[in-house]
Amino acid sequence: MYRVLASRGLRAKSLCDNKASSFLASFTSSRLNHSIPFATVDAEEISGARPAEVQSFVQGKWIGSSNYNTLLDPLNGEPFIKVAEVEESGVQPFIESLAQCPKHGLHNPFKSPERYLLYGDISTKAAHMLALPKVSDFFTRLIQRVAPKSYQQAAGEVFVTRKFLENFCGDQVRFLARSFAVPGNHLGQQSHGYRWPYGPVTIVTPFNFPLEIPLLQLMGALYMGNKPLLKVDSKVSIVMEQMMRLLHYCGLPVEDVDFINSDGKTMNKILLEANPRMTLFTGSSRVAEKLALDLKGRIRLEDAGFDWKVLGPDVQEVDYVAWVCDQDAYACSGQKCSAQSMLFVHENWSKTPLLSKLKDLAGRRKLEDLTIGPVLTFTTEAMVEHMENLLQIPGSKLLFGGKPLKNHSIPSIYGALEPTAVYVPIEEILKDSKTYELVTKEIFGPFQIVTEYKKDQLPLVLDALERMHAHLTAAEVIGNSVNGTTYAGLRGRTTGAPQNHWFGPAGDPRGAGIGTPEAIKLVWSCHREVIYDYGPIPQGWELPPST
Repeated sequence: MYRVLASRGLRAKSLCDNKASSFLASFTSSRLNHSIPFATVDAEEISGARPAEVQSFVQGKWIGSSNYNTLLDPLNGEPFIKVAEVEESGVQPFIESLAQCPKHGLHNPFKSPERYLLYGDISTKAAHMLALPKVSDFFTRLIQRVAPKSYQQAAGEVFVTRKFLENFCGDQVRFLARSFAVPGNHLGQQSHGYRWPYGPVTIVTPFNFPLEIPLLQLMGALYMGNKPLLKVDSKVSIVMEQMMRLLHYCGLPVEDVDFINSDGKTMNKILLEANPRMTLFTGSSRVAEKLALDLKGRIRLEDAGFDWKVLGPDVQEVDYVAWVCDQDAYACSGQKCSAQSMLFVHENWSKTPLLSKLKDLAGRRKLEDLTIGPVLTFTTEAMVEHMENLLQIPGSKLLFGGKPLKNHSIPSIYGALEPTAVYVPIEEILKDSKTYELVTKEIFGPFQIVTEYKKDQLPLVLDALERMHAHLTAAEVIGNSVNGTTYAGLRGRTTGAPQNHWFGPAGDPRGAGIGTPEAIKLVWSCHREVIYDYGPIPQGWELPPST
């Protein structure tokens, strides 16, 4: 399948400039045509006959394990990747490594400031590498192998990652640590506010964006002076393992980052025993709440999002809006934390062919080009069961989809469902808490709820939005909602977050952001105030009475 995609020429265009840096001079065109200097795998050749192996990295060394987690190819069920997972008995090196980092970090505004420049250089080199078509294609194909999505979607993830790195080249890393000063009460006194690292930190990220999420959070942590231990979902950790090798090739000090493959229980043991100063967790709300308790609140969360879109009364550009709705709900088989989970349609849109167009667009998606594909966290049976439960609600109906994919070899541990939409009357959604919880259950797959509201039912829509507990992304309503990333206007969508704007939830003091300088400073640094008070002592000062 991957070779078929390649033959179609689906390539992300390189936008790198024509000036080759001295760093890249050694990366000759002949070598580019045959190999990638940092890579230890070939995305095309990974198979049951030639399985890849994923290692962990600690205290400057790559390590294996006696415990291997064998992964099945999501498209054909072959055991194609062996992940050397660290067991509970082997966590001590990781705990000791984190303990070697002081609370004031590897660098800060007063300590080793040259490291801000070092990370500007590393970002420059890594961005140049990702701009090379061979390297970009390598990561795109590797993403496809473990989290199957269309070439364009996977290439988009690589592109956003590169643009992020470009944003923090040169002096931009040290600008993240920009301080400020406030005049004091008397001559010689000033207060200065600084952005200060936490020191030893941990990062836990999910499967759906194997490169973008862990890389952006990892680099943000490093920029601010922290020492991270990174854990990526083992199903896709091969992508970040290869990215770690690229970063080392680009000058990342080997002692700055540890990388672990393990199950959740082992990672939880590390978190409890290493006691990191801060943990970034991206993933399910259930696990997020557990970690918040275990870590006594020293955590930032970008957890699950049941995301919605509201189409208001102004009908225009029906074809375009239908296309955006299809992309938001079903791109990456709906496996985005920002995927459109519920569509509120004003009655004026119901008089248009919007829903029939949405059905036609969903029907174009096919397994052959991975515009629909395996669902890695829900089985087919679980999604069909959820659909059948929804169809028990009075007035509900299946708009399209609802059937398992045919003619495939996706293993049964994963899901394979047609793009699906279920209509549920808005009055029924709000009828009782049990129904509301059923309707707003997040299905991390190609599945959405559609409902209609009349011109006098906007309060019902606002009530439905207010009751939701996850506030990640949304489209349209602003003043009466709290979603952290909200798109408004004709071209508003819920997915496709680039590197140039904040992406993250709102309404929760634990909420994490990603991508922008504001997100990096919020998540990976804290405020430190230093008050300088040099005098002089007032002339004629005398010892005052005790107060």
